[in-house]
Amino acid sequence: MDKFRITGGNPLRGRVSISGAKNSALPCMAAALLTSETVTLHNIPYVRDIITQRRLLEDIGATVLTPELRTHKIMADHVELFEAPYELVKTMRASVLALGPLLARFGRARVSLPGGCAIGTRPIDLHLAAFQHLGAEVGLESGDVVARAPSGGRLRGSEVHFDKVTVTGTENLMMAAALAEGKTVIHNAAREPEIADLGELLNKMGARVRGCGTPTITIDGVESLGGAEHTIIPDRIETGTFMVAAAITKGELEIKGCRPEHSAIVIAKLREVGVEIEEVNQSTLHVRCCAQGLRAQDVVTEPHPRFPTDMQAQYMALMTQSEGVARITENIFENRFMHASEMQRMGAALAIEGNTAIVEGPTQLTGARVQASDLRASASLVLAGLAAQGETIIDRVYHIDRGYERIERKLRAIGADIERQKASVTGSLRGAAPQAEEVATGIN
Repeated sequence: MDKFRITGGNPLRGRVSISGAKNSALPCMAAALLTSETVTLHNIPYVRDIITQRRLLEDIGATVLTPELRTHKIMADHVELFEAPYELVKTMRASVLALGPLLARFGRARVSLPGGCAIGTRPIDLHLAAFQHLGAEVGLESGDVVARAPSGGRLRGSEVHFDKVTVTGTENLMMAAALAEGKTVIHNAAREPEIADLGELLNKMGARVRGCGTPTITIDGVESLGGAEHTIIPDRIETGTFMVAAAITKGELEIKGCRPEHSAIVIAKLREVGVEIEEVNQSTLHVRCCAQGLRAQDVVTEPHPRFPTDMQAQYMALMTQSEGVARITENIFENRFMHASEMQRMGAALAIEGNTAIVEGPTQLTGARVQASDLRASASLVLAGLAAQGETIIDRVYHIDRGYERIERKLRAIGADIERQKASVTGSLRGAAPQAEEVATGIN
C-alpha cells in the first residue's frame, strides 16, 4: 500500500484549483443508465471511486469513453447485465446507486450490499423501502439486494417519507422515479448541492424534477429519457480541506474553481475560529490565518445546510492548533472518530465522550507513523502532518485516493514537503484517466 511522507512546518502559499465533486459525479454517472442515448459529463475528478464506478458501468455493458481530460461520454445502449458485483461494491458503497436506474429502466436489478469507509453502519434499508413504495419487489439473496419492478415492468409514483435524511437514498429514488408512472413526492429529502446537481442533469435528460435543495422533491415520471451534456459542480469538501490547510499551516491560499455558496456554513465556522476568508468572486476564495491566531469553537455535524460530517475530521485537526477547548459532536455517523487516536499519537490533547470529541489546544504536534481509516480521516492526518514538527508517515492512503485528486501534487505545488512512497507491488487501475496536469501553482 502507498504511503505519504510529510515533513511539517511549511506555510502553504499560492494558488490551488478545486476538482469536480466525486459525490456528484458518482450519481450522475449512474444516471446515464437511465437512457440509451449518450450522456457526456465534464469536470469528472480523477479519483479511485470514479474508476470503480466506471468499471461497474463497463462491466454491465455500458461504454465509457474519455475523449479529453476529465470528460466521460457514457453510452448505456447495450446494457446486458443488471448486476453490481461484490468485488466492486465492497470497495465503494456508492455502487448501490446503480440499483435505482437499473430497476427503473430494465425492471430488475441485483446489487451486492455496499461497503466503503469503515465509519459506522450505513444501511440501505431506506432505499429499499422507498423502492417498495414505488411497487417494486425487493429481497435479499446470498448477500445481494434483488429488486424487480411490478408486473407490467414499470414503477409507480408514490409519496415517500424518509425517516431520516439519506443522500444516496434520495438520489437513488430520484433516478428510479424519473421513469416511474405518475408522480413521486419525496419528503425529508436530502438537500445537499450534489442532489441539486443530479436533479439538473436529470432535467437536461428530459426528466421533470422540482424542489431539489428543499426537503420536498417532486418528480413527474416520463416514459423515456434522452442524452445530455453536463458539468459536475466543484467539490465543496476539497474546498473546505484546503481552507483548513491554509489556516493550520499559517499560510495563505487562493482557492480557485470553487462554489463559495456551497461551503457557506464551513466558511462561517472558520471565520468564527479566526480564519480570514475573502470571497473574491463567485468561484474564488482568498484564505489566510489571522495574525491573532485561532480560537477554539464548538461544532455539531448535521445534514446540509448545517456543518457537514465530511469536514469533521479536518476541523478536529484545526482545533489542535486553536486556543481553548472545542467540543466536536458527530450526529451523522456513530464511528467517525477513528482518526482521533492517530492524532493522539502525534501529541493531540483530546478525549472522546460518546459522540463528542473534546479537543484542547494549541498543541505542538510531532511527526509519527499513523494509519488512515477512511477518506476524511486521511485528509485530517495529512493536515496534522503539515502542522507537525518532524516527519509523519501515513499508511493506507488509498483511502484518500478515493476522493481527492492527486492531493500530494496539489500540496507540493503550494509549498508542502510531501511525497508518495509507492508500494513495492502495485496493481494497474483499469480504465485509468490520462495523466492529469498540475492543478496548483505557487506564488512567490
